[in-house]
Amino acid sequence: MKDAAATIQITFRKGRPLAAYLRIRGTRVKVARTKKVTSSLLVDFDERGNPVGLEILAFDSATVGRINRVLVSLGQPALPKGELAPLRAA
Repeated sequence: MKDAAATIQITFRKGRPLAAYLRIRGTRVKVARTKKVTSSLLVDFDERGNPVGLEILAFDSATVGRINRVLVSLGQPALPKGELAPLRAA
C-alpha cells in the first residue's frame, strides 16, 4: 500500500481464529480513532484521519470481498486474493 506492504496478524484462542488485524500503514503509526464499518469490520485511523488498519472480528466466505470493498472506499488499492489467503485458511 502507500507506506509499506500490508500485513495481517490473526489471533487464535483455543485453536480457533478470534480476530485479525490488517495493517495498511507503517507499524509505528498510532491509532487515534476507530470507526465501525460493519458488524465485523472496524477501521482504525491516525490523528490526521488516514486509515491505519482494519480490525476483522469475524471470518466467513464473504470476508475477503468486504475487506477489499472497505479498502477501496478508503482510497486504498484492493488486495490480491493471495494476500488475504490466511483469512480463508483460518
